[in-house]
Amino acid sequence: MKPINDAELAAFSQLMFAAAGISLAPSKKALVSGRLQRRLDALGMASFTQYLANLQRDAGERQRAIDLLTTNETYFFREPKHFAFLSEKILPRINADRPFRVWSAACSSGEEPYSIAMVLAERLGNRPWEILASDISTRVLEQAQTGIYPIERAEHIPKPYLKAYCLKGVGNHFGKFSIDPALRRHTHFRSINLNTSLPEIGEFDLVFLRNVMIYFNADVKKQVCARLVQVLRPDGFLFVGHSESLNGLDCPVTMVQPAIYRAGARAESAHR
Repeated sequence: MKPINDAELAAFSQLMFAAAGISLAPSKKALVSGRLQRRLDALGMASFTQYLANLQRDAGERQRAIDLLTTNETYFFREPKHFAFLSEKILPRINADRPFRVWSAACSSGEEPYSIAMVLAERLGNRPWEILASDISTRVLEQAQTGIYPIERAEHIPKPYLKAYCLKGVGNHFGKFSIDPALRRHTHFRSINLNTSLPEIGEFDLVFLRNVMIYFNADVKKQVCARLVQVLRPDGFLFVGHSESLNGLDCPVTMVQPAIYRAGARAESAHR
């Protein structure tokens, strides 16, 4: 089979940008080829051009290609300062008259929302809370909904949380662990494309969108940021990745500390 050429890479980049606002740089040629090669083999196709033509006709295969080309690197309690801020600064001050709602807006295989769930369960006790976990990739959402992970994925989970909220697998699940069903009942998964108008999902006290904006150009970042702010409650928080910034995006939030922003007129009071 011929290796992927520049024109084919550009076509895949156009597909990803239209679907998810993600641009594939020329340096991603090997990544695109490596992730899609098995699909070409499985379908008996001799070229990436043939596969691209098939994507125009087959919506299911197009979604599969998007799933394969979406980066889903994650782990439990990634960027732990965010979880400390949630536990120590946000949760002690919440409005107890309503459920505390969090949106993990690029949840990948579920490690982020389940990490949030452990913190909420510990800090809020019997007070109501819920998490919406979404991703554009249906493949990782299916994995996340199971709540089952290889035991080595537990490496970054603090031991008290591991003991309280994780169950060691036995029998067919030996070498794995699962998230406590009590936490999973509070966590709802849904396929959402941040590059289009959002569905009716209500308002949130906190939105996590971490390590995703780096794949967007400035215009897409502005559009995504505007959509997120629309669903933030007054004084709600937005967490982005530590390597990301909302500077220059005209997003109506105020930085509390690097990678943590707050909506509303009282945003500056958060760091006092």
